[in-house]
Amino acid sequence: MRILLAEDERSLSRAVVALLEKHNYSADAVYDGEEALDYLEAGNYDALILDIMMPKLDGLEVLRRLRAAGNPIPVLLLTARSEIEDKVTGLDTGANDYLTKPFSTEELMARIRAITRSQTGGQLTSRLSLGNITLDQTTFELSSPHGSFRLANKEYQMMELLLRNPRQLISSERFFERIWGYDSEVELNVVWVYISYLRKKLAALQADIQIKATRNAGYSLEERP
Repeated sequence: MRILLAEDERSLSRAVVALLEKHNYSADAVYDGEEALDYLEAGNYDALILDIMMPKLDGLEVLRRLRAAGNPIPVLLLTARSEIEDKVTGLDTGANDYLTKPFSTEELMARIRAITRSQTGGQLTSRLSLGNITLDQTTFELSSPHGSFRLANKEYQMMELLLRNPRQLISSERFFERIWGYDSEVELNVVWVYISYLRKKLAALQADIQIKATRNAGYSLEERP
């Protein structure tokens, strides 16, 4: 799952990005409202953490433009303001939730889970399954009746995307954009590298599903014949 963080306080931004990556999210950071809109237009994000007080465009104006354009991305407003009026304005403008600084890391992660859960149809389960394979979204473990592996960050995100879209072709470009980001310095063939990691783990788990490659098109997660 890929999140955009728009926060101009760079030390806080670095800390939040590190926290998100620790919890197996992919995170991009921007530092003003105009940059946030540019990234949202160019990228494919599952949620936005948006500070209200930012240069160039403040968070509320970013939010207004997003909602006016019909963008339904879940938004968590993050700000030092604690007045009721600010909270009401943010929620009325289209925010999904509101968190006041300073905040606990546990509360931040809980609110992110809540707004992204609503985006995926209100699913309360922490597990994704296909065939005899299960991915635990809390522990990041990929398991079968024959064993389990705790997946690394990028492995987890790729497997999550495959399991959320079973039997659907996913291009290398889509993997790359969602997990590494369009401004990443790594090469596109990193997708194949991580697919190979996942295939080895599925084989070790004696999975009855496989990651199938379609030449010049992408990959799909399917049951074995």
